[in-house]
Amino acid sequence: MTTNDLRELFLDLNVKFDEELKKYTNTKTGGKADVLAFPDSIEETKKLIKIAKKNNVPLTILGNASNLIVKDGGIRGLVVILQHLDQITVDGTKVTAQAGASLIGTTRVAAKHSLTGMEFASGIPGSIGGAIFMNAGAYGGEIKNIVESVKLLTRDGEYKTYTVDELDFGYRHSRLQSEDDIVVAATFKLEHGDIKKIRERMEELSFLRASKQPLEYPSCGSVFKRPAGHFTGKLVHDSGLQGYTVGGVQVSKKHAGFIVNIGNGTGKDYLDVIHHVQAVVKEKFDVELETEVRIIGED
Repeated sequence: MTTNDLRELFLDLNVKFDEELKKYTNTKTGGKADVLAFPDSIEETKKLIKIAKKNNVPLTILGNASNLIVKDGGIRGLVVILQHLDQITVDGTKVTAQAGASLIGTTRVAAKHSLTGMEFASGIPGSIGGAIFMNAGAYGGEIKNIVESVKLLTRDGEYKTYTVDELDFGYRHSRLQSEDDIVVAATFKLEHGDIKKIRERMEELSFLRASKQPLEYPSCGSVFKRPAGHFTGKLVHDSGLQGYTVGGVQVSKKHAGFIVNIGNGTGKDYLDVIHHVQAVVKEKFDVELETEVRIIGED
């Protein structure tokens, strides 16, 4: 399908053509998307999905493009970034957030209403959709512990809802990783708490994150899952890999679990660093490091 064909299909919608994805990803890497859309509502998202389905246009959902690496060849077909789906509502002890709402922003809304249980996520970058997709967690908390239900769109443009028990949550895992359904909103069940204590805990975690993580550089957050019986950062540190650099991408000198873009890094630079770290850790400690970050697109 040519660019002109795609222009006809998505006429009058909020889309860009042949757009560099590195403008939008947290790593500041990634080639072009044939069509890049920023829907302003769930209904517009549904319309985009149905157009793609009807015309056999490949569809990729990026959420807000945080916990992923897009390869330099970009992504064919339609790419949807859901950052404009950012509505957050509160009803009693329940907080409902659309998929593009930031996880950090959602924790702040919960705190404003004196709701506790979400503090652990106050420093996790990324969107609600991404947090559900990978069961995000930090500082002893996980999304699975607070989710009540998730609203989804199928690739046919139909709605459905999963309860927390139906999502098959595990360590950095949900059933959505093996299905094509798209998160459009999630409802969290929290508890009433002391607003002062909630904010103190959030400030403490924000301080810990800022003091330990390389927030001054673009990155995708933690690159690898924690292997059983080990800490990823220690394995990488003990392998002498902190500071290891390919092109503009480096194993962070501040936190060995992070790989950062120190200047004009590419998707290939990221993959080369990841593969080198995996190989060295395997050789030195016989431990397989599995990536937590999504790696998508064409070489």
